Amino acid sequence: MMRSLFAGVSGMQNHQTRMDVIGNNVSNVNTTGFKRGRVNFQDMISQQLSGAAAPTTEVGGVNPKEVGLGVTTASIDTIFTQGNLQSTGVSTDIAIQGNGFFVLKNGEETFYTRAGTFGVDKDGTLVNPANGLRVQGYMARELNGEMVINTAGYTEDLIIPVGSKDPAKATQNVNFACNLNKNTPEITENSNESEIAKGTWSTEFKIYDSFGNEHNLNVSFTRVPDTPNQWRATVLIDPDNAETTQTRVGLNGTDGQGNTFVVAFDNNGTLQSVVDSAGNLSNPDGNILVQTSFNVPNTTPDANGNPVRQTLNINLGQIGSQINTITQYASESSTKAFYQDGYTMGYLDNFKIDSSGIITGVYSNGTNRTLGQIAMASFTNQGGLEKAGDNTYVQSNNSGLANINVAGVAGKGSLLSGALEMSNVDLTEQLTDMIITQRGFQANSKTIQTSDTLLDTVLSLKR
Repeated sequence: MMRSLFAGVSGMQNHQTRMDVIGNNVSNVNTTGFKRGRVNFQDMISQQLSGAAAPTTEVGGVNPKEVGLGVTTASIDTIFTQGNLQSTGVSTDIAIQGNGFFVLKNGEETFYTRAGTFGVDKDGTLVNPANGLRVQGYMARELNGEMVINTAGYTEDLIIPVGSKDPAKATQNVNFACNLNKNTPEITENSNESEIAKGTWSTEFKIYDSFGNEHNLNVSFTRVPDTPNQWRATVLIDPDNAETTQTRVGLNGTDGQGNTFVVAFDNNGTLQSVVDSAGNLSNPDGNILVQTSFNVPNTTPDANGNPVRQTLNINLGQIGSQINTITQYASESSTKAFYQDGYTMGYLDNFKIDSSGIITGVYSNGTNRTLGQIAMASFTNQGGLEKAGDNTYVQSNNSGLANINVAGVAGKGSLLSGALEMSNVDLTEQLTDMIITQRGFQANSKTIQTSDTLLDTVLSLKR
């Protein structure tokens, strides 16, 4: 009877533990990124009244006689199933779809979380605004004019400098494309103004100097008389101020002697070669780059008293190609510049985060710049992580070391900006489990009550 009393006590105690876990699940039904707990029971060691006996030639075997001594909690597991995603429209809210954790830091102490309720503090640092923990990732750095992210290095705080300046950049490359009409009439010395207008195709495009000032790049194409498949191009920077800008064009890295060059096409209408006014011929392979230079107005002359000149490349496309290059077909002329890489000064107005965690700054001058990338961690045994409060976990002896990289690498999931992962608690399941736990607790209390009645009967035998 004493055994049944203590068995009932262990049952009540462990069902109370199970009820505690259920209560915690229910209380966190609306907690962002929360992962529910689950209690597993196992029986305690049994008292053996008699052991097992092996079969003999006369009789068969005998099973052991054992009395169980109650129940104990085998484990309290954290169930890392995916929670539903809820759209918030807040760009700094980030949900994880799949495996992985965000990496947060408090000084040198590292935490991991599934709750992506982030924001930016006054210094532009991406943090969890509830506790100030700093989100870890990889900042982009400029290398040869491009923003590069080194995901093989150590993680660091992510800084999003909202309101910071993006310096003006001088135009270095202008790309041309489309078509020159094969049937455009030739211009001769006797051509009148109307004929000259019909035989000239002019293009204009905005470019920028190092101060961010706009300039007008004008390129006019005319047929070379008595020479099939050749066009003379005249380049002017700011045609209304041509004497000041002094435009020059050349090939093969030369500054050029004039502002014209001749474009030749083959009989298939594709780009063949270019010759500048000094007689320099373009390279027979690859893209044709016409180097263009001009005086930048309103600048201080150099030490020799010469005006400051800016150089840019006019990219006419690849020889023999029909994609993103100029061509000559019997179709309406439509040649124009479609790309240039200069811009004025701008301010960081906004930023966006893509599915791989790359943070891209959007500037007021229309440019986009990579700022950094959010880091993610995964574990061999994520169920071995220890809870540290505030929706965070810390590494334990049984979780394995954190594998830190970026989204989509080594089994890590993807990120969704403007959404949050909700709790994975199923309220219907928890309420059902609550009923089962309550009944188990009541049944164990009945065991104690019945055992007490038996003891009372024994004590009454002396009367």
